[in-house]
Amino acid sequence: MRQDGRMPLANQLASLSALPESGSRDAYLQFLKVLGDAALRRHGGPEHVTGSCFVFSPEFDRVLLCFHRKGQFWVQFGGHVEANDASVAGAAQREAREESGISDLVLLSRAIVDLDRHDLHAGFSCTAHWDVGFVAAADPDVEIAVSDESEDVRWFPINELPVQVPPRFCVRLERARRTAMALIG
Repeated sequence: MRQDGRMPLANQLASLSALPESGSRDAYLQFLKVLGDAALRRHGGPEHVTGSCFVFSPEFDRVLLCFHRKGQFWVQFGGHVEANDASVAGAAQREAREESGISDLVLLSRAIVDLDRHDLHAGFSCTAHWDVGFVAAADPDVEIAVSDESEDVRWFPINELPVQVPPRFCVRLERARRTAMALIG
């Protein structure tokens, strides 16, 4: 974190540049280069980067999801990058801890496992999130809690996800799961 409270843009550019070439990766890099540090701040414009975290059971056969109050769907934990976050990965971990109630949750890796730009509806003050996803694991027996941003938090078997998930969520979840399994493999 810099003295002026802005997150170093170079760190996020380096993390994205380390990913294999793809249309998504290139779009994210272009977005960051055009908007600069503003892309990493909630109030930097109507579109900005967010950090999210897919939380799996250690066997990767279950996923912990929250029912998002504004979005009215089941989704991984995540949110805006705050001034005290040292990185987007740090923001994803903080959000997952806050929204799941698992205070000692730690990312399996700081490697990016998912990129997803999505438009938002009128219930949000922003118009789009450029989400950067990470992954963590937790014991399904750990105590969980519902935050103010959610209506529920619950474990689901990977092959029995709820109907109310965002478009493309199942594809993103499976990609994050495969990548996470390879990271620890």
